[in-house]
Amino acid sequence: MTGYFAPKGGLPPQTQLMTGRAVFTDAYAFIPQGVFSDIVTSFLPGWEKTRLWIIARPMTGFSETFSQYVMEVAPGGGSDLPENDDAVQSVLFMTEGGADLTVEGKSYALTSGSYAYIPAGSKWALHNTGAGNACFHWIRKIYEPAPGVDRPDVLVLNDKDITPTPMPDTNGAWATTRFVDPNDLRHDMHVTVVTFQPGGVIPFEETHVMEHGLYVLEGKAVYKLNQDWVEVEEGDFMWLRAFCPQACYAAGPGPFRYLLYKDVNRHANLRGPLNPR
Repeated sequence: MTGYFAPKGGLPPQTQLMTGRAVFTDAYAFIPQGVFSDIVTSFLPGWEKTRLWIIARPMTGFSETFSQYVMEVAPGGGSDLPENDDAVQSVLFMTEGGADLTVEGKSYALTSGSYAYIPAGSKWALHNTGAGNACFHWIRKIYEPAPGVDRPDVLVLNDKDITPTPMPDTNGAWATTRFVDPNDLRHDMHVTVVTFQPGGVIPFEETHVMEHGLYVLEGKAVYKLNQDWVEVEEGDFMWLRAFCPQACYAAGPGPFRYLLYKDVNRHANLRGPLNPR
């Protein structure tokens, strides 16, 4: 199948030039894989033998709807109380190693390529019982209930078991692995894996309401971010504000794949300091 890039940390040598590819703008942010060093890791209460890179969080001029962590759990590490907010739903995507996930008393074995959706308010735990590090993405979003719509159920699936859905009129050059039915309005976020074969493109500048987080799992491409064409490779992360123009050209030599977050299926939020209830 395919690989899933996971950062290894460490520090570059003192002889390395410090000029890099990182960019932070009002429209998009680009965090290259070289930024994932030991000195930018974080730690969380309740997690043992675990470090993480926080690559998206709500703040002025950045992510508005989600946070995203790149987790590294050492053997014997994990948490019995990973989440401190009952309003938060989670998606986990395993990139390396394995872990034991328990949600409301039911156990699941996560391996490379595993996707887990954990509904808001669930009691869950995760532990690494293997011999190597367990690496995964943890995407968190406050769940937005909708009148007459049930809350989603727990889902544990694997990328390797799902046939990607080709985009229309692309002959399979651009396809999306969907873990959730797009017509299922219970879900207010989608986390998918997007695959471009060599030569595949997004043939127009997408400009739409959904906020995006893109982590490159494999390969390389050039990606249009607002007015800039940026070279991207596995291990890079991109955040795109709502309505930020985007396009892509995957030149090869192999597939270009990324983990994609976007907020979906809900009204635009009109409440704020200027429009209180």
